[in-house]
Amino acid sequence: MLFLISAPSGSGKSTLVNRIRSLVKDLEFSISYTTRAPRGSERDGFEYHYISREQFQKMIEQGQFLEWAKVFGNYYGTAADSLENARINGKDLLLDIDVQGAAQVRDRVLDAVSIFVLPPNPEILATRLRSRSVAEGGGYPGEIDKRLAKAKEEIENYREYSYILVNDALDDAVECLAAIIAAERAKRRNGPVDIEAARIIETAESCRQNNSGARLRPVLAAFGLLDPAHA
Repeated sequence: MLFLISAPSGSGKSTLVNRIRSLVKDLEFSISYTTRAPRGSERDGFEYHYISREQFQKMIEQGQFLEWAKVFGNYYGTAADSLENARINGKDLLLDIDVQGAAQVRDRVLDAVSIFVLPPNPEILATRLRSRSVAEGGGYPGEIDKRLAKAKEEIENYREYSYILVNDALDDAVECLAAIIAAERAKRRNGPVDIEAARIIETAESCRQNNSGARLRPVLAAFGLLDPAHA
């Protein structure tokens, strides 16, 4: 199975993914390629494969990417063989991917399970972005505003995702993401459902986009994206 997880920069997605990778068995994580420089304590081959623009362009020309996109002036891409490698290893695959890349993958892998992670409001997102900028040695003037504007643009794509997670409490978001993975796996097995499995499925279903209105509306309103007809 292929799980896609997207979020605006600063939403806590990387922390969420790292927690899930330590908790969920038989889940392989695809390490993307990027032309941006490592941040803070990041290491090549762990968070990303850091390569030059020339190397990235060559990989594009050779058809080595399942998807790729340009974000904030840097290129990001997922290796085309990542899904097949996970299948050979008997594991499901998790992709930490931006909205552009996710759209490309959904077109190629129709049964991919897509999950969108939202920050609770712009103020918390700005705080997280500033904290990260300080930890990384500072940014450039206007960077936070640029990323907040990009976040609003990306959030408008939430309808393209099967599940919605509002990351206002990390432990709750981890529980919901783990439940989504377990519930989707249970559906594929199509076996008997015991009490614990039923509880997990119920948790996952509460995160489906069409069941997330109560959690979703305050976030959309905070970012100025709420349709007045659904206020």
